[in-house]
Amino acid sequence: MANPGNLFRAAICCLLFVAGSFGQNSRDDVRGQETKLMVLERLWNEAQVHRDANALASMIADKFTDIEYDGEISDRGKFLGDIADPKFKPVSLTIQDVKVNLYRDTAVITGVYHAKGTYQGRPYDHVGRFTDTWILEDGKWQCVASHSSLLKK
Repeated sequence: MANPGNLFRAAICCLLFVAGSFGQNSRDDVRGQETKLMVLERLWNEAQVHRDANALASMIADKFTDIEYDGEISDRGKFLGDIADPKFKPVSLTIQDVKVNLYRDTAVITGVYHAKGTYQGRPYDHVGRFTDTWILEDGKWQCVASHSSLLKK
């Protein structure tokens, strides 16, 4: 007959191995989701520079809310309309110091942005902070809220 102590130790070792495997898969999944979100943020920037409202429409939720650096609040329709406006001529939009905080099916992304271009013929050169809130629905990340504020020069 097998020693009960050895069986107990073997069972504990198996449980620790299985738990460690789940932990590794969980960490890998978190890193994978963070990578997806970073890619989406960069695609967002490219879509804005190219004034691609259709690409942005695929990334934002139906109940999307945007709060601009000047306090203006836009819903989904107004936000997409502003992007398509021919008076809006962005030249570049870059982000740095980006941090992704995951909370199961929600992500809060913060960072610093630098946007250049012209609007209604007047140049702009903004450096500010942004916060984007994303939710995972039906396997797809969608931004539900975006907020930006200028940094003082």
